[in-house]
Amino acid sequence: MMKTQVLLALSLLSAAIAPIGAQPAVNTDSSKIPTQAPVSIQYLRATDARGINVFEAPKEAGVAYTGFKLAWGAAFTQQFQGLTHENTADSVFVGAVNPSPGNAGSVANTNRNRLMTMGNGFNNATANLYMHAQLAKGIRVQLTSYLSARHHNETWVKDGFIQIDDTPIDLPALNTLMKYATLKIGHFEVNYGDFHFRRTDNGQALYNPFVGNAIMDAFTTEVGAEAQLRHKGLLGVVAITNGEIRGNTARPADRAPALMAKLGFDRQLNSDLRVRLTGSVRSQKSAISNTLYSGDRAGSRYYYVLENDKATESANFTSGNINPGFSDKGNSYMINPFVKFHGLELFGMYESAKGRSAPDNTPEREVKQYMAEAVYRFLPGEKVYVGARWNSVEGDLGGLNKDVTVRRNNVAAGWFITQSLELKGELVDQRYTGFARTDIRNGGRFKGFVLEAITAF
Repeated sequence: MMKTQVLLALSLLSAAIAPIGAQPAVNTDSSKIPTQAPVSIQYLRATDARGINVFEAPKEAGVAYTGFKLAWGAAFTQQFQGLTHENTADSVFVGAVNPSPGNAGSVANTNRNRLMTMGNGFNNATANLYMHAQLAKGIRVQLTSYLSARHHNETWVKDGFIQIDDTPIDLPALNTLMKYATLKIGHFEVNYGDFHFRRTDNGQALYNPFVGNAIMDAFTTEVGAEAQLRHKGLLGVVAITNGEIRGNTARPADRAPALMAKLGFDRQLNSDLRVRLTGSVRSQKSAISNTLYSGDRAGSRYYYVLENDKATESANFTSGNINPGFSDKGNSYMINPFVKFHGLELFGMYESAKGRSAPDNTPEREVKQYMAEAVYRFLPGEKVYVGARWNSVEGDLGGLNKDVTVRRNNVAAGWFITQSLELKGELVDQRYTGFARTDIRNGGRFKGFVLEAITAF
């Protein structure tokens, strides 16, 4: 009897221990556990650090097609701002404006050039939401929404388009063509220049080594179609869009399509050296509101700088930027060199823009923009970087500001804690020269620091 009880106890103990022993070994080395989400959608630029220095979405499928897939992503950025500003503009009185249909009116301002009093503190966090759907082999849909933005406090759909990298019709000629071609149809980010691939897009700030974007920010989303051809590092892009951020069929005589083209090459010459050079052009004869330089619905990264004491976060969302005001007609071109050698990255921009504001009888003007950027990434996985950027805008902004210059210097450093989590900081110094004494930017300057914590996955 005793022997039977002992055997039973040993059996129960063995049964109790067995599941523990059957569990798979736990990887206690956190450095070997992936920190990025697996990619399940074809021909997609990764939202995390794998998307850095990716320009057009890759022509490589990335993953095999296994049927319909739905994938979600998000990006969040929290800022801490420590900026000061100053100007030498004359005091200008502005009378009250009574409310009228379509105009909420405004109160009188004893001096519209008195600057906003700013302190150090947190800005509202910004957030993006991404939805991707794999509809067929090589065919996907992308929808991007701003959940929280400086300009739009409500949720705002940034873009929605279909991208085709494979043919749904099995014909030899089409199969061959789609090895090199990519088609994009819908409401998408205009592929003019290369800087829009590196800039911060609301909550998505991982791709940008710095905090701010370009002073004259060529970024917009429009309705249209784009075709790309890529082969052995050579790139060709043509596109036609409605030339405005919103679709609208009213006043057709005042609207003309925007035409764009880009040529370039992007080649990994050896394991250490990558070289890319592109040239982009865009032309639009007429528009109600050409939004190439005013299409960012998120807002600038420097809150309230050179804004008056009646400014609000959302209404004055472009602080620190320069909009040339080519709302009617615009012809622009941009050249962008990019070199990456080991951890060193060099990026440049030369841009010339000519156009006029609405109505169409205003004189044409010209504005030029220059940028030089150097970033050095180091430590295993290039987790840490330091960088410097110089950016200048010169030209005729109309009115009394016919020969102005705005220059910005940035120094930045960043640390990728994981592939989807980054902490970065930037010193900025921006100066304005040539502005009229009645313009709030006369003798303007802002400087200081901005810190950002970003996660994107």
